[in-house]
Amino acid sequence: MAALIEIASPATAGRRAKGAGGRWGWLLLPALLLLAVLFLVPLGLMAWRSVTEPATGLGNYSWFFTSDVAIATLVRTLAVGAVVTLVTLLLSYPYAYLMTVVSARQRIWLTLLVLLPFWTSLMVRTFAWVVLLQDSGVVNRLLGAVGLGPLHLIRTPTGVVIGMAQVLMPFMVLPLYAVMSGIDRRLLDAAQGMGARPAVAFLRVFVPLSLPGVGAGALTVFITSLGFYVTPALLGSPDQALISQQIFTQVNGLLAWGRGGAMGMVLLAVTLVLLGLVGVVLRFTRTRGGAR
Repeated sequence: MAALIEIASPATAGRRAKGAGGRWGWLLLPALLLLAVLFLVPLGLMAWRSVTEPATGLGNYSWFFTSDVAIATLVRTLAVGAVVTLVTLLLSYPYAYLMTVVSARQRIWLTLLVLLPFWTSLMVRTFAWVVLLQDSGVVNRLLGAVGLGPLHLIRTPTGVVIGMAQVLMPFMVLPLYAVMSGIDRRLLDAAQGMGARPAVAFLRVFVPLSLPGVGAGALTVFITSLGFYVTPALLGSPDQALISQQIFTQVNGLLAWGRGGAMGMVLLAVTLVLLGLVGVVLRFTRTRGGAR
């Protein structure tokens, strides 16, 4: 019995996991090498060009922070990312919750419906939205039929948000469902048994327990939206360009590799700062919850 307790103890499990990591850690080398070649090397070259072209120094960064257009583009990119994240959350939360209450067969179909966009080219989906959102498209016809239109959706930030939200919705649904499926629904029954109304039990019990999924999905959607190029380029207006479009213009149109690299590094730095702030907030929330 003492031997079984020793084997099952957390300390023993930790030592065994550490030993296994030491023996099999070399299996990570191919993945680390691939990551270094495909990510770190291009990132390093971009950072190097941002301080060496056309002249050595911080001139490209000085240009960025003194350019009203560049600053406005960065702010617009962050604002669009935040709106896209909010829209996908509002659409994905009830969908993910529905996946947890339907039968297994229905859940399969709902999952396939979520994964269907991954099987279609991004270009095809974006051009489909161009057709749907144009002034004489299907969406405006439907809005006109119910007395809400027609609206000018194509070449506007609204059209960009619609297209990006549709593309990024699976990245919100899947983390939400992964967390919601692990929540014990008997907690809701217990809250209602103690006198809480169903809506109050849902808001006070289920929603807080699903916040890790909300955070994971929101971070994934927001960070991914910052680098979108195809959808804003086809659905948006040049006057409302995002930073990815400006980087493309600097590099491909003006051959200003230094300025393009500086814009990319600033976007990376802003993303890392936002991730750090979210991490601090989540840690504070977790610590506060544990103290209670």
